[in-house]
Parts: sequence; structure tokens; C-alpha cells
Amino acid sequence: MADETAARNRKRRLLLIGGGALATAAVAAIVALAVVSANDTDDRPETLPSAASLPAEPDQPEPTFSDVSVPPPPNPLDYISDPKKDTAPLSASTLYPGRKAAGGTRTYAMAAASDSTDCAAAASPRLGPVLTGNGCRRVIRATFHQGGVAVTVGVAVFDSPAQAAKAKQNAAGNIQPLAGDGVPAFCQATACRLTLNSVGRYAYFTVAGYTSGQAVTTADTLARQAGKDVSDYTFTRIRDRGEQQAAAAAAAQTSQ
Repeated sequence: MADETAARNRKRRLLLIGGGALATAAVAAIVALAVVSANDTDDRPETLPSAASLPAEPDQPEPTFSDVSVPPPPNPLDYISDPKKDTAPLSASTLYPGRKAAGGTRTYAMAAASDSTDCAAAASPRLGPVLTGNGCRRVIRATFHQGGVAVTVGVAVFDSPAQAAKAKQNAAGNIQPLAGDGVPAFCQATACRLTLNSVGRYAYFTVAGYTSGQAVTTADTLARQAGKDVSDYTFTRIRDRGEQQAAAAAAAQTSQ
């Protein structure tokens, strides 16, 4: 009987120990779960709010453009081609300010000037009919000289570039030489150098020779250079006339 009682007591102690162990294990499991749960946090950086919750950017103004178009600048050639636009004063003094003509490093002094509406009288018998036949309105002549060489240039004025170009194309003979201060009659019954050209409604002709009356030969360089210088300068002055009138027209447009 005593042995059975002792056996029951030992069994009870084992059950208590086992139960305690199970309880301890259960508590440990709960603690471990709590520890794992406490450390199971999302350590990713905080995300931005959705696009719908972001503040809207202010509207940017759209670029605006004027509906008014800028007119193109006036063409200088138009002003020396149309008598309705080519209204600036025209004379030997406006074409050749300072009473001189320049060519490179060479300068020619003016000796005489003439302005006539009788185009035929300002030209030789062969050139006169060509000028009048194409509607020549007037001829402005000027004589320049340097170092014994004299040049007369005649600027014939027409109503259109076509008339001026045709007069140049059909030209024969020469502009009449014009004597004046320091320049006696020249290119009379002797060989001289001739040039001709046109720009806009202007055709211009030169006759160049020696004041001594000597003939200009084909090998001559002085008379040829003088004629070219005066012709080139005349072209420059007519072109400048167009540019000045075009610039004035542009300035008037800007001020409106």
C-alpha cells in the first residue's frame, strides 16, 4: 500500500513538471512572437502622396504674337525705277555734291554742268534720236577733269527702266562734251573714249579725252580710267539716290 502511494506521488510530480515545462514553452513562444511582431516594421522611405493630392502647378501664360505683319523694307531700285516714287530733288549738284567725282584714290573736279529737257541737243546727231525715240525727259551733264584729262557725263532720265535699257542697247555716237572752267573744248574731231550704262530709269554716257586735243589711242590708260571712274561714281550716286529715298520711306512707316 505504501508503495502504491509513493508511485502516485512520483507520477503527480512528473505531471506538474511536464505541465510547467509546457507552460514555460508556451510563454516563450508568445514572447518570441511578440518580439518578431515588434520588429516586423516597413522601413521603406515614406512614399509621396498620390498625384490627385499634390498641389496643382499654376497655369503658365501662353506666348502671344501680334497679328500685325511687319512690311518688308522698301527696295531702293523701286525708287529709281518709278517716277511716282523717285521724287527727290534731281540736279547736277544733288548727283555730284561738292562739285567732284571720285574714283578710288583719284578725285576729279567739276568744271561745268548743264541741265536740259532738249535731250537731242545734249547728244551727238547719232545719239540724240535714240534718246528722244525712247522717251528721254531730260539730260543732266557735268564735266570733270584731272591732269589734262576731261570727262563729260550725261545722265538721261526716262519714265521706266525698259526705256533706259533700250536707249543703252541702241546707243550710237556720244554725249556732247561740255567745256567750262579750266576745260576748253575737247573731243572735237578727234578720237575719245566712250562708256554707257543704265540703272533704274536712268541711262548715262561718258566721253573722255585730253584737253590738249590729242587723240585717245587704244593703248591709252589715263582717259579710259577717267571715263570709268566718272561712270562708276555716277552709278554710285544714282544708287545712293534710291537708297536714301527707300530709307526715308521706311522711317515714315516706322513712325506711323
